[in-house]
Amino acid sequence: MTAVLHVGGPLCSVLVEHYGCRVTVMVGGLLSGVGMATSSFTQSIGQLYITAGVITDAKEQVLANLANFSYDPSNYEDLRKLHVIDLFLDMLTEDRESFVEFGIGGLCNLSLDKINKEYILQNNGVKLVIGCLSSPSEETVLSAITTLMYLMTPASRQEITHTAVVECMLRFSLSANRRLSNLASVFLQDYCSVEQVEKAQSLQGQSALGIPLPKD
Repeated sequence: MTAVLHVGGPLCSVLVEHYGCRVTVMVGGLLSGVGMATSSFTQSIGQLYITAGVITDAKEQVLANLANFSYDPSNYEDLRKLHVIDLFLDMLTEDRESFVEFGIGGLCNLSLDKINKEYILQNNGVKLVIGCLSSPSEETVLSAITTLMYLMTPASRQEITHTAVVECMLRFSLSANRRLSNLASVFLQDYCSVEQVEKAQSLQGQSALGIPLPKD
């Protein structure tokens, strides 16, 4: 499946250029559904590779390539024209974890740009990114924390440093995962006040704060 993901890259690029990312991903989603359904009728490994490996991964190929394109600032204007930011925001509510990971990864790259940042903030992006903090995927959580840092403005600070978010960061800062603990510690030190941290510490473990705390 990984090989198919990379081999399909050039085709996905052509389709996105001609039809736009939304149409391409919708077609990919349709093929994904067909692939899943067809896989249940396969009678050999070869047939399973075709249905699950080629058809089902079509949507993932598009997202992976778009996320990679988001690394390069020279692509920002084209990606905005193709409404890729909207697509990435939509992916944050998907059930398939790889879609969420590509979506938040793309947003993390795009949010470095001032225009992109403003668009994400205006389209409920902070709430969607915060939702990724409870993901079981390490890469998704790391990208979410980094994106929140990039999205920090005087207007968005209150939402980004909400007590529930600070509580999550406190939990992450105690993680055995050094990447996660270091990044969370930076968030707490650079973006949160002493009062916010103390308040979150007094409330730690209360799920009513709004964000399901991730598993250790």
